[in-house]
Amino acid sequence: MKAVEISSPGGPEVLKCVERPMPQPGPGEVLIKVSAAGVNRPDVFQRAGSYPPPPGASDLPGLEVAGEIVGGDASAAGMAVGDKVCALVAGGGYAEYCVAPALQCLPIPKGLSDVEAAGLPETYFTVWSNVFDRGALSAGEALLVHGGASGIGTTAIQLAVAMGNTVYATVGNDDRVRAVERLGAAKGINYRSQDFVQEIKDLTQGRGVDVILDMVAGDYINRDLQCLADDGRVVIIALLGGPKGTLDFSALMRRRLTVTGSTLRPRPVEFKGRIAQSLRDKVWPLLEAGKIRPIVHATFPLAQACDAHAMMEAGEQIGKIILTTN
Repeated sequence: MKAVEISSPGGPEVLKCVERPMPQPGPGEVLIKVSAAGVNRPDVFQRAGSYPPPPGASDLPGLEVAGEIVGGDASAAGMAVGDKVCALVAGGGYAEYCVAPALQCLPIPKGLSDVEAAGLPETYFTVWSNVFDRGALSAGEALLVHGGASGIGTTAIQLAVAMGNTVYATVGNDDRVRAVERLGAAKGINYRSQDFVQEIKDLTQGRGVDVILDMVAGDYINRDLQCLADDGRVVIIALLGGPKGTLDFSALMRRRLTVTGSTLRPRPVEFKGRIAQSLRDKVWPLLEAGKIRPIVHATFPLAQACDAHAMMEAGEQIGKIILTTN
């Protein structure tokens, strides 16, 4: 099969199209003939050498795929060979064939193409696990999303709005402000020209938001605390601003605030399988009804994965970047 490997740590140019043996599924796994694969920020970190795959995972990048089950133990998740699915994987997505745990597969929602479906698993698993499970966002509460125009951000905005929440989002330019507001955000905030702390205070009459989904960390953390309502929660899922920051612990204690975070990739299959079931029950009906949708910014042939990575690093996209195999 054709696959894209990381020839050495470095820039987008280290991604090389190669021939690899077809992977073989083990117990509880399926073999998927990949038609499309999502590109995500962790792929960029892995390519740069700062995010190695967990033990036992493929060394190939790629955390989400869509395609057809062509072999393996599909019955482990109530599926069958020939079913069209999208799947969350711990690696190996940048290839014509990919092995996935059956529990981490979901049927492609009715009305969505394979390209659209390939943009679902990483973002929807991440948002559901962090915003609704770990962050415990409840109906009627307010959410602030940093990086609102990213794949994660566009997913979080749409899903929270569909669940009955008010959503605010920080973005890097005025075009993105308009984009996130079209997706349902009550207000997009251009962090380059506006103080998001003051904006949130003004927008909430000084109350603050209940949950913040933070992909920045670093020196954003104390500013996040200033944006929170009492009993508010910050959930960190990426470290674009750096892994270290300072916290005002007096505010944390006095206002009963929570700062937490997670990374999904090393979690066990059973944990991810529970998320998959929640998505199938609560989110897939919204997708099939057209109430939410994956936002695909661009597609590239598998052999041009380097161009896809360059686009992601340039911060040009609104939504997802997808690789295709045909």
